[in-house]
Amino acid sequence: MSENKTQLTDLNPDTFIAAIEHPVKRQDSEQLLQLFSSITKQKPQLWGTSIIGFGQYHYRYESGREGDFLRTGFAPRKQNIAIYIMPGFAPYQPLLNKLGKHKIGKSCLYINKLADIDMTILTRLIETAYLDMNEKYPI
Repeated sequence: MSENKTQLTDLNPDTFIAAIEHPVKRQDSEQLLQLFSSITKQKPQLWGTSIIGFGQYHYRYESGREGDFLRTGFAPRKQNIAIYIMPGFAPYQPLLNKLGKHKIGKSCLYINKLADIDMTILTRLIETAYLDMNEKYPI
């Protein structure tokens, strides 16, 4: 079995955010850091070189593959900001309908900037998904 490519590091998330060149993306990342910290009550940790995660869980697939990954978090990418909603999006469609400009992947919500979305809805989405992760994978 291969290991998960994205591993927990001891790099400092604050240093990572401070190095973001684009001022809006840096400011949005600082705001997201505060939001996720407030919701999860977890210390931010850098996963790989660019994902800021909050909490972690151990997964095991039917195939036998297993590993550890973040419960929730975000990654300020060059093109957009990826927000990790680990349970996926099926249960959260009513919130997504009210969120504003976004795209989704399997477990990633992609936004260009926080000004494009409703922060109250984003907060509820993160809170709900984080609680769902805690129910499925107790801390």
